[in-house]
Amino acid sequence: MHQNLFVIMLLLTVAVVALAVARRFHLPAMLAYLVVGMLLGPHGLRALEESDAVDAIAEFGVVFLMFSIGLEFSLPKLKAMRQLVFGFGATQMVITAAGVGAISWAGYGENWRAGLAVGLAVAMSSTAIVAKMLSERFELHSRSGRQTMGVLLFQDIAVVPCLILLPALAQPGGELAHALAIALAEAAVALALLIWVGQKWIRRLYDAVARYRSEELFVLATLWLVIGLAYATGQAGLSLALGAFVGGMLISETVYRHQVESDIRPFRDILLGLFFVTVGMMLDLGFVFNNVRRLLLAVLLLVAGKGLVVLLLALGAKSPLNVALRTAAQLAQAGEFGLVLIGMAHQLKLVGTDVFQVTLTAMLISMFIAPFLIERAARLSGQMAHGDWAHKAKAIHDIAVAGFGLEGHVILCGYGRTGGRIAEFLAEEQIPCLALDIDPQQLKHTVPAGGKLVFGSADRTEVLQAAGLGRARALVVAYPDVHSAERLIRKVRESRPDIPIVVRAPDEADVPRLKAAGATEVIPEVLEGSLMIAAETLTQIGIPMERAIGRVRSARAKRYASLREYYVSAGQVKHRTDQPQ
Repeated sequence: MHQNLFVIMLLLTVAVVALAVARRFHLPAMLAYLVVGMLLGPHGLRALEESDAVDAIAEFGVVFLMFSIGLEFSLPKLKAMRQLVFGFGATQMVITAAGVGAISWAGYGENWRAGLAVGLAVAMSSTAIVAKMLSERFELHSRSGRQTMGVLLFQDIAVVPCLILLPALAQPGGELAHALAIALAEAAVALALLIWVGQKWIRRLYDAVARYRSEELFVLATLWLVIGLAYATGQAGLSLALGAFVGGMLISETVYRHQVESDIRPFRDILLGLFFVTVGMMLDLGFVFNNVRRLLLAVLLLVAGKGLVVLLLALGAKSPLNVALRTAAQLAQAGEFGLVLIGMAHQLKLVGTDVFQVTLTAMLISMFIAPFLIERAARLSGQMAHGDWAHKAKAIHDIAVAGFGLEGHVILCGYGRTGGRIAEFLAEEQIPCLALDIDPQQLKHTVPAGGKLVFGSADRTEVLQAAGLGRARALVVAYPDVHSAERLIRKVRESRPDIPIVVRAPDEADVPRLKAAGATEVIPEVLEGSLMIAAETLTQIGIPMERAIGRVRSARAKRYASLREYYVSAGQVKHRTDQPQ
């Protein structure tokens, strides 16, 4: 008992320190967990040992992740993505598996069965790593995000026939086509039944639970649903994560989506962290040091090969180069299901121990470098997104020309509906503004008198300088991408620590993060929307309009420090005027 307690304390201590270091240097949290696994695992300090129980618990990290990702989708969205899932996804997996199999057969003398087994394992990408990064970067619904998720969803579905194919490959003369046909039929029936039943009963379940007004019961019902759906698909021979994804997708069409997402997040993050710890435990640094050249070649072939396949497919689908580059980087690593497949291939003696160790280690290393590769590709694609260097130089020139002569102006980052309304207010006060946007559709809009709208990515230092950041009176971030906004705020604070920065945020939970980056004030859309809905509700049920608006003023006075004096004084004046004379 005491030994187990010591191991838990050691794990938590190292995890806290590693996670703090990762946050300090703005690195993905998953890297901290991977390092913890390496340090405490059987190939490190040996404080943690691999076991089926730990692996089973860790697998639910991926289950809860896929459930939360499912909450971002719906059946109509999934139907709209069917070409990406079964077109792009299937093509990527077939080409990658065939290419790796051919290299294994021709270059390393493996038989075609071993080559196919290695190819199928390598063709998988990491849902846990990529989906978490896309979610954190608010890129799930970007063009590259949709392409990536389409491929990942197909890979999750393809796990089932792969798990049946490998044992058939291990038995010469096995009826592969027959076994695969049965697997696909079982998968189709199980998913159709799950969706049909879920559409009928999930909403009713939550309606019944909500009547009790018990937060504890609501959380328990959600956990029961996630684990139950995972168990159901597991019993049908499908992956556990696929059932959880379908469940999240069905809940996304109900009014309970946001509450469920909030309740599930702590379990998801903790269990997903444990999953990455178990992945880190598998990496044998001794084997790495003894086989550096072979592993470097294997990692290069894996990452570059998969990346090239995805890049060419994305370009063939008429995606812009910057989108294709992002998609390629997001899918260039190996995945957790690939680790399962290569382990099974080794147990079935389809691949030898040497091939297994090289492939497994190369896959793990590719997962380690994936966050850096994705981040680097995002920056590079952002630089490429709008043409070559000559085009970018012209864009900078156009911004400088537009900003020439402006003094005491406001820089608007983003010119959608929010930015346009802000520009109208500034025009009424005769305050000049310079708006920056990278969406060609937004650039077609007209700008009020005294304002200028130009093409430019606001999170680039040279763009901000050309827009006259040194002379500007204030800066407003009017687009909802929190990750980009945080990066932009930090860049602005490097040269203008004094300038007021007002930021738009999708949710109240984003406020501390943006304030810590240096925002003067953060306006959460959810708060403002809820205040106006609450005021309108009070008015409609008979509360005097003046009292309802007073409630809104009071809430805003507590939330916005810079406007507190106004809201308080306005409420006092209104109160005095309401008194009988």
